[in-house]
Amino acid sequence: NDVTGNKDHIYCLHKLARIQTDSVAAMLKDFYPDLQMEIVAMSTIGDKILDTALSKIGEKSLFTKELENALERNEVDLVVHSLKDLPTTLPPGFTIGAVLKRENPHDAVVLHPKYKERTLDTLPENSVIGTSSLRRAAQLKRRFPHLNFKDIRGNLNTRLKKLDEKDDYAAIVLAAAGLQRMGWEQRISQILSPEDSLAVEVRSSDADILQMVSVLHHGDTVLRCISERAFLRHLEGGCSVPVAVHTELKDSQLYLTGAVYSLDGSDSLKETMETSVANGDELQRVGVTANQICGEVQDRAEQLGVQLADLLLSKGAKEILTVARQLNDA
Repeated sequence: NDVTGNKDHIYCLHKLARIQTDSVAAMLKDFYPDLQMEIVAMSTIGDKILDTALSKIGEKSLFTKELENALERNEVDLVVHSLKDLPTTLPPGFTIGAVLKRENPHDAVVLHPKYKERTLDTLPENSVIGTSSLRRAAQLKRRFPHLNFKDIRGNLNTRLKKLDEKDDYAAIVLAAAGLQRMGWEQRISQILSPEDSLAVEVRSSDADILQMVSVLHHGDTVLRCISERAFLRHLEGGCSVPVAVHTELKDSQLYLTGAVYSLDGSDSLKETMETSVANGDELQRVGVTANQICGEVQDRAEQLGVQLADLLLSKGAKEILTVARQLNDA
């Protein structure tokens, strides 16, 4: 089909999702000025269940299942996700058709107004920090043992309201990119470790849509994403275990740092590996289709993720993660 003659449907839900979706739609319009698009609002399991920690719900596709059902029924043609919400193994028939350039990849601390002059280091003993991520909590428990960490759910507006209007939390930890997309940079009190980028999920059989969204791929971010997702998939990392991963690309070298943590942060393993990505087939790699990027280079990025995961497994990562899963389930 001629993409300029269709009205392509894109999913979004709350304000941040709308901002993210609008940014993708605007980029597509830059490439295809005659393209007609309609944005469709939906809700997911993860959006509806707000009184339970993500790690306790037990559903891997918390923020994707309903959207993929809509894709499968041809009700929408593409879905914009935060990459962290996409499982490392996608259901048959779906692929990541575009990985956009990573924005600010860091975690941000937002302090309660009464602590606005503090940092996590200087907060009072036993102050409560809100986060929805086991990985964030485990890392921060290790780094700030004088603090307590408690789950907090909801969209950005809801979490900030819980912080500002009650005394339950001294601070909350959020993705800096989300705050920036909302125009709330002034709420950021402290910047922490790397986090997230955007991805566009489509039907893997829809060659026209795949071709259309492929113009949004950012080559360096694609390679980093493949390496990170390969690492997480090999370790079976997800919402229920504290696994961290970060990449850097410098001078045609891809550096991958990965770590696993016990739930209380007292036990951890961390290693870094690298591979050359100096210079296109149609294979998916950890759910990503990027045909315009050299297949051999994508293979090296994926292998780097698997090799680093194997290195951590050889040093005892499986035991740490098994205990973490058991404690989380309990």
